[in-house]
Amino acid sequence: MTLRLDDTHDAALRSWVASANAPDCDFPIQNLPFGVFKRRGAADAPRVGIAIGDRILDVYACHRAGLFAGQAADAEAAEAAAACDRPSLNDLAALGRGPRTALRRQAGALLKEGDDRIRSQADWERRLMPAMKDAEMSLPAVIGDYTDFYASVYHATNVGRLFRPDQPLLPNYKYLPIGYHGRASSIVASGTPIRRPCGQAKADDAARPSFGPSKVLDYEVEAGFLVGPGNALGEPIAIGEAEDHLFGICLVNDWSARDLQKWEYQPLGPFLAKSFATSVSPWVVTMEALEPFRVPAFPRPDGDPAPLPHLDQSGIAGRAGLNATFELHLLTPRMRESGNAPFRLSRANCRDLYWTPGQLLAHHASNGCNLRPGDLLGSGTLSGPAKENEGCLLELTLGGKEPIALPGGESRRFLGDGDEVILKAYCEAPGFARIGLGECRGTILPAHPLAGAGGIGPGNPSAGDSPREA
Repeated sequence: MTLRLDDTHDAALRSWVASANAPDCDFPIQNLPFGVFKRRGAADAPRVGIAIGDRILDVYACHRAGLFAGQAADAEAAEAAAACDRPSLNDLAALGRGPRTALRRQAGALLKEGDDRIRSQADWERRLMPAMKDAEMSLPAVIGDYTDFYASVYHATNVGRLFRPDQPLLPNYKYLPIGYHGRASSIVASGTPIRRPCGQAKADDAARPSFGPSKVLDYEVEAGFLVGPGNALGEPIAIGEAEDHLFGICLVNDWSARDLQKWEYQPLGPFLAKSFATSVSPWVVTMEALEPFRVPAFPRPDGDPAPLPHLDQSGIAGRAGLNATFELHLLTPRMRESGNAPFRLSRANCRDLYWTPGQLLAHHASNGCNLRPGDLLGSGTLSGPAKENEGCLLELTLGGKEPIALPGGESRRFLGDGDEVILKAYCEAPGFARIGLGECRGTILPAHPLAGAGGIGPGNPSAGDSPREA
């Protein structure tokens, strides 16, 4: 397995930002993810920053201060730094791997233990490196298009088994990455409250549907991949070049109203059951930072078809997968009032995805569809071989038949009003520094009062109707 490793991945590297050197820090000097921030209470427009420990490096402010001058590859790094005076990552993503890599390397040099160039600047903490606690984070990109895939064979099998015990997977699953076009306008930043959606649903024993708040509200643990340069309309992206068109990874929670989905999804698939909200984490970890955590692609069982030529990654199969652990935690109103910590419901890993990030992108563009900088590709629900690896309540509760026991005597079949869903992720590998992807949070608000039926209380968070495949 050939990895593209360099000195930025050295586990011995330390930063003069003390918080970045803590063993459990999400943002050590080996990470340096990009996000969009604004100083809290300031009139400044949002712009691109780099996370380091508990601080944010204001890239464009450092660029204006001349801190990227006089280093190797400074032309590319300067081009990338200039693109950071924007309220999104789109312009930086459009530049591709070279300028991004140069900027990441030079930012790392500025933050390396022993370098005093930032600290020699007047008022450097306020001007160049505000504390995260003093910043407001935005969506990392202007997401023009959002596509959600179904890349976990474990999730697809678990959910398919609920509705088709004799044929959990449909015949096309192992030939192509299944996906659907999501709603980009309702993608929200982590921390944005999620209002319980309303829509049509039909109970199994009802003669006709009714309109009201969803009673079967679920989360979905997903990895999100932000598109970099993209492609022109009508021009496919070769599988060998696919990863050069990926900027990096973030966290995605694709909220799902299973009862609405049950009634509406045939024959054209997800619609209002998923378009009401999708939460995205603020920090995007670059593909360069992920290099130490690349692993072989998911091992296909004997008898599974080989990927068709446009999806054949045999040349890089040894590093086509990704070892990234995703954890889902739940904090109910009662737990919050009692001062209890969030309760972990599941833990899954990207290495168990049947389809790799490169295959998702290459297949998406294989018909000439033009992907653009800042577009978002969701993996679909991340699940694995064990019960604790199941990445949504639909799986964990067997469609609501087996409620989950929570601390303090509570239980959940699906989400109740006031529940906060917290998604975290990190990468670990022997010989390398741990890096994190941060958090993605969302708290459920009651349905809009105009719906006429209110919300779903914590003590009765689900209906008896069985949901449908997602």
